[in-house]
Amino acid sequence: MATHIIVGLGNPGAEYEGTRHNTGRMLVERLHATHDFGEWKTEKKPKMRWARGSIAGKKATLVAPDTFMNNSGQAVAHFVKNKSGAGNTIVVYDDLDLPLGTIKISHDRSSGGHNGVQSVIRSLKTQAFVRIRVGVSPASAKGVARKPSGEDKVLKFLLGKFTGSELAELKKTFKKAIEAVETIVSEGYQAGMTAHN
Repeated sequence: MATHIIVGLGNPGAEYEGTRHNTGRMLVERLHATHDFGEWKTEKKPKMRWARGSIAGKKATLVAPDTFMNNSGQAVAHFVKNKSGAGNTIVVYDDLDLPLGTIKISHDRSSGGHNGVQSVIRSLKTQAFVRIRVGVSPASAKGVARKPSGEDKVLKFLLGKFTGSELAELKKTFKKAIEAVETIVSEGYQAGMTAHN
C-alpha cells in the first residue's frame, strides 16, 4: 500500500518559529500531535525531521525539511522516487494570495512564485503533486487577500510572527486543513477539492 508523504514547508531554527512562512511546518507538527505517529527522527542528509504513522487508516510519513525554504525539495526527493510517489505527496505551505482563515487544495500547478514549492518541483522533476495552500494575508472587507506589495515588505511580512488573534484564527484553519488531509489520504485529491475548496 502506498504511503502518503505530507510535507510542511518552513525555515529551521528558533527565530522562525511562529512566523507566517512556517505555516506548513506548523500544520505538520499539529498533525503529528493529533494523529497516530511515532517519534520525530532527525536526519543529517538531507537535513530534515520525519515521522511515520497513519492518517485515516492509511500509512503516512510526515516530513519537515530542516533546510531553508529554497532547498526544501531535497528532503522530499529522499522519500519520493517516481511519478506515482509524487501523486501521493501533499505539500502544505503559506499562501499570500489567500486571506488568513482559508485553505485551497490544488494539484499539478506551477509554484506561484513560492520558493519552497519551486524547490520541490525542481527536485521531483514534476509538479504533479497535491498542495494545500494556507492563507496568511489579512482580508479586505470583501474577504479578498490584502497582501503587502514590494519584495522587502513581503519578506518582512512572511518572516513576521503571527499575532495572538491570528494564531487563534490559524488554529481553526488548521482544523479545516487537517480534515482536508484526511479526505485526500482516504478518498483522493479530487474528493478533497470538492469537499474543501
